[in-house]
Amino acid sequence: MTGEHRDRASGTTALTGYIQRLLQRVRAFDLRRPMVWNGLLTTFWVMFAVLDFTSGGWRTVARDPRAPEPLVLLMSVAFSAPLLWRRTHPLAVLAFMAPFSLANVWTGAIVQAAYLQEIAVFNIALRLPTRALAWAGAVVTAPLVVGMLRFPHGWDVLFVPHLWAFALVSLLGIVVRTRKEYTEALVDRAHRLELERDQQARLAAAAERTRIAREMHDIIGHNLSVITGLADGGAYAAAKSPDRAAQALEAIGTTSRQALTELRRLLGVLRDHPAEADRTPQPTLDDMDTLLTGVRAAGLPVHLHIRGRPPPYPPTAGRQLTVYRVVQEALTNTLKHGGTDPSLTAEVTLTYRATELEALITDTGTTGAVPEGSGQGITGMRERASLYDGTLEAGPLLPKAIATDSAAGGWRVRLRLPLEDTPS
Repeated sequence: MTGEHRDRASGTTALTGYIQRLLQRVRAFDLRRPMVWNGLLTTFWVMFAVLDFTSGGWRTVARDPRAPEPLVLLMSVAFSAPLLWRRTHPLAVLAFMAPFSLANVWTGAIVQAAYLQEIAVFNIALRLPTRALAWAGAVVTAPLVVGMLRFPHGWDVLFVPHLWAFALVSLLGIVVRTRKEYTEALVDRAHRLELERDQQARLAAAAERTRIAREMHDIIGHNLSVITGLADGGAYAAAKSPDRAAQALEAIGTTSRQALTELRRLLGVLRDHPAEADRTPQPTLDDMDTLLTGVRAAGLPVHLHIRGRPPPYPPTAGRQLTVYRVVQEALTNTLKHGGTDPSLTAEVTLTYRATELEALITDTGTTGAVPEGSGQGITGMRERASLYDGTLEAGPLLPKAIATDSAAGGWRVRLRLPLEDTPS
């Protein structure tokens, strides 16, 4: 029994799917060529109305079988031929049929083609506002009231069937319209959700590309600046102190290997499976001494000052990485734009306050050494700060009106970063 039920169920499902596909093809054809379907349906009803006239079937229900036959034929065609425009102008079609409906009940012919008015009523309920359906009800029932007065005996046979037909067809049109609007709303909602999903994916991809570009810039830019400083120092010392030149070359090799290691780690996260990627921790404030040691080896004296008392709970890893990268980028800019002045120095001051951590990086380079908006360094620093509701200020220590070529102004970068998340 179970197998038979399964076969029956599968057969029913297959039959239902076949019917649905057939209906979809019919709807698709109707959308492409609506006049074809309109013509076929109109032709069918015209043939039905004319056949009812030629066979004399209208006399079986007529109140007055002596009604003029030419008028009966005219009414039969008038109730069926206008259905060709039932979709585009249903209310006009019904209004056109109204005089013939009045003539139908007044003469007592009562042709069956009068029920074709309900096709126009269905299209009114399906396509026009509800108030149009009220007007349609008045147009349909008014001739029936006249017929009741014209033939008082047996009025229920004349009036009630048309009234029930109007009510049922109107309800059917409303149901189909509601179902159609509901389906269109679901399709529109699915389309909007698909667009939002694609937009979110594009935004996430853009944010990820920005983050990767920022990391690549910080890693490669800093290490190349250190290598450049070491190479310049080594070339200068090669003629006077071969030992110092050898130390510079060794430092260049160490820095290059460190840069390659960080670059491989970053690329490995992008290329490898998450379970196989290198999970080396990102730099934190504890790695600040290592960073400054590399900068000093490149020839830039850097002094670190820590003010205030660190909180009992250290800042999150993301905040520590932000401070580290900002200090790294600021010192990299000093190495790149500070010139070859042997008196060039830099200072890094970390100040802990109750609710924020401030990092101040200053150097004694010439004013305007890092023009505002040049490159991606300052933009990247601001982006990092904004991720944690922080602020970043970058600019010369002295205004341009005061600083001259002979007066060193220096450059300053100030980062303020909340220690805890604050409500946006």
